[in-house]
Amino acid sequence: MRAAAAGGGSCRRRAIEGLVAVLLLYALLVLVLESPLVFTSVSGGGGGGGGGTRKLHLSGAGEPRPAYVPAPSARGRNLLSRFVSGLDLRLVDSSRSGALRQPIADAVAAGSRAFAELEDEDLDPAAAALAPPSGEEAGERATTKCPQSIALAAEEFHERGPVVELPCGLALGSHVTVAAMPRSAHAERDPTITVLREGDRPIMVSQFMMELQGLKTVDGEDPPRILHFNPRLRGDWSGRPVVEQNTCYRMQWGNAQRCEGWRSRADEETVDGLVKCEMWIRDDEERSEESKTAWWLNGLIGQKKEVNFDWPYPFVEGRQFVLTLSAGLEGYHVSVDGRHVTSFPYRTGFVLEDATGLSLNGDLDVQSVFAGSLPTTHPSLAPQNYLELSTIWQAPPLPDEPVEIFIGILSSGNHFAERMGVRKTWMSAVWKSSNVVARFFVALHGRKEVNVELKKEAEFFGDIVFVPFLDSYDLVVLKTVAICEYGVRVVSAKYIMKCDDDTFIRLDSVVTEIKKVPSGRSLYVGSINVQHRPLRHGKWAVTYEEWPDEVYPAYANGPGYVISSDIADFIMSEFTKQKLKLFKMEDVSMGLWVEQFNRTRAVEYVHSAKFCHFGCIDDYYTAHYQSPRLMLCMWQKLLEGRPECCHVR
Repeated sequence: MRAAAAGGGSCRRRAIEGLVAVLLLYALLVLVLESPLVFTSVSGGGGGGGGGTRKLHLSGAGEPRPAYVPAPSARGRNLLSRFVSGLDLRLVDSSRSGALRQPIADAVAAGSRAFAELEDEDLDPAAAALAPPSGEEAGERATTKCPQSIALAAEEFHERGPVVELPCGLALGSHVTVAAMPRSAHAERDPTITVLREGDRPIMVSQFMMELQGLKTVDGEDPPRILHFNPRLRGDWSGRPVVEQNTCYRMQWGNAQRCEGWRSRADEETVDGLVKCEMWIRDDEERSEESKTAWWLNGLIGQKKEVNFDWPYPFVEGRQFVLTLSAGLEGYHVSVDGRHVTSFPYRTGFVLEDATGLSLNGDLDVQSVFAGSLPTTHPSLAPQNYLELSTIWQAPPLPDEPVEIFIGILSSGNHFAERMGVRKTWMSAVWKSSNVVARFFVALHGRKEVNVELKKEAEFFGDIVFVPFLDSYDLVVLKTVAICEYGVRVVSAKYIMKCDDDTFIRLDSVVTEIKKVPSGRSLYVGSINVQHRPLRHGKWAVTYEEWPDEVYPAYANGPGYVISSDIADFIMSEFTKQKLKLFKMEDVSMGLWVEQFNRTRAVEYVHSAKFCHFGCIDDYYTAHYQSPRLMLCMWQKLLEGRPECCHVR
């Protein structure tokens, strides 16, 4: 009896123990599946060797699913979530985020709403992407036209605002004519124009800006300035009247072209045969009379040498002028009252159809605007038309083994053409290598229709990683952190490279440059800046709250740089512990993080100007500001064994 009772008690104990084991296993499973970070890292002793991380596949695609996104519909759960970064943005809610803390919170909240709305979108992206447009849609696309000319009188111009829409941009031979009158000078105290000491008199300023602008890309970022034409009637620091011209692409100004009354040198390149700067009178009327006398005398005696007639500065306060801007083969040309004044060569990164707006502001009364010989169609009227839905551009499945290099490409939601240009050129070399992986990192756009097209694109090509916040220029740094997370925890890359979607990469040369550093060392490779100082005044000012130090740490320019995996792993460790300092300039942030890592483990800084951040140089490693057309040209040259720049108009 006692034996039987003992046996019964033993059975009950085993049953209870089994039940407890099942409950513990269930709890462990729930903990793993509900964890905000679905990938874990295992510390290792290797430096740049990439052996310190281990990839944990939770799905066949090996893509992470975030826990912070609102619960999607059953339909959306399988379609979109697998393309979302595993970065837990709740960890950004920390004092280490500084001035970005509130903007990040707002962008994440707005992005969560947009993401949930996008997942619930009642469409099958794969089918919608592949299906041809319906007869009604096709007819609408075919009949969508832009006017060949635009004419605005003063009243209509002021009603519409300071920007005249050029819906299809410009074409070769297009011209814009503006009749206007400069206003009288006024006292200027704006610190972006002049810094006054106590007791100084304000300077008198009369200036205006005529700009060709492109489409705005992300919230917080100004539209690109394709041409900035800025006459300063009272002069600036030069003390004499001047015309300054420039371009601004993705918040970065180029080198200004200043016309100060001297004709361009004879040995300087021309634009369609016209000089960049014409001469005007710089002194008083006596100088002017001497110039006229010399001109007439040389004509009378048959002097063959060309003598330039001096004209006055073309803009006068209170006097009307008629300015014509025309688009030539090599650049823009400006004439005033029938006389050529300046020519500005096209700059890399823009094509004529990008100029979709004419802005006029400053000390100027506009009387009329006329634009003629305009193109009647523009591809951006249907952004999805940029995408070539061919399977040859689709990303292959992620490899099961760690890779040599992971390339994270920063992109904006509406950059359909840029992403397609990358896929058709240097990214095609990535797909042929089993040792390299590349992905676009994209935040959500403010317009739902853009996000819908983006969803289709992600489903079809499989090369987009969503970082689900609403895109903003100041929050680009979050995409960089997401690149580190993906490179370390998803593909276990030995090296992680960051670039932009207008960066052309010569992949074999980048890999060769990396391999010059002995394996196992921590490295930071790119075009490295040393002792750069923050701007404290002007539009691009950085406050002391944002950056209290007087200099930035050494940092590689953002369009293209490489770090070893141990640095990326350190970044993710600090991020997870909410100790990672965030700054709105992502490349400076990376420099700061590398500097912190360098305090405990030596980093080899490798500088090369061939990581070109201002455009392109021959024998480049990376080239920035490359439009899709330029990329196709560079790719063709590279296939022919010629790593050269292109200058496609």
